[in-house]
Amino acid sequence: MRIDTSVVLITGASRGLGREMARLFAARGARLILTARGAEALEETAAALRAHGGPDGRPAEVLAVPGDVGDAEHAERLVWLGLTRFGRIDVLVNNASTLGESPMPRLEILDPRVFEEILRVNVTAPLRLIQLVLPGMKERQSGVIINVTSDAAVEAYPGWGGYGVSKAALEHLTRVLAGEIEGTGVRAYVVDPGEMNTRMHKDAEPGVDLSHLPPPAASAPAFVRLVEDETRAFGRFSAQHMTAVTERVS
Repeated sequence: MRIDTSVVLITGASRGLGREMARLFAARGARLILTARGAEALEETAAALRAHGGPDGRPAEVLAVPGDVGDAEHAERLVWLGLTRFGRIDVLVNNASTLGESPMPRLEILDPRVFEEILRVNVTAPLRLIQLVLPGMKERQSGVIINVTSDAAVEAYPGWGGYGVSKAALEHLTRVLAGEIEGTGVRAYVVDPGEMNTRMHKDAEPGVDLSHLPPPAASAPAFVRLVEDETRAFGRFSAQHMTAVTERVS
């Protein structure tokens, strides 16, 4: 897929990994649809990209729509505005997610209402956006869907149960989706960005020194690489591993 002619929708794009992905896709010439709950931070990201975030420091074309992806009306409006502005959506990156509570409680005391909120944002919202963009992708016989996961989906970390269960569900949702869309020209993946020094990770483990962990910029290039690579079948990828391999080869 040629990124310089693509329209990329990224959720959770105001900071951390989402912001870094937006920066890299914009630098390659992609037009962007960005959303996040923090309106001010999202607009700061969009303004920086519009100023000089495109190829060779030229302005990038960015549509920023603040809101909660877990809200059905916002999701529908987001996609509608994106299609109205750009006419298509080629890449969907479901990056937005929530921990639920900080510090995260063990399952025996996890409030079911909090768990429902985690599932709403981390599982239901990605599915809704997939359902909204998939018809256009299938019609063009081209598209990439990337769901951002975590090793908490496959490792049983005490205290990470609510979040981990939601990511495990998202991973299996993606596996089933990949099987259902096989042969349509649309690809679906889950990508684990690895441990990063982010605000979300700090919220997950308050008081823990994360200064030894890499920044989101270390993982973001792998997402661009995955979109460009037409030869891969569905898989669960580690962004930091993919980036390290790319750097060694180059």
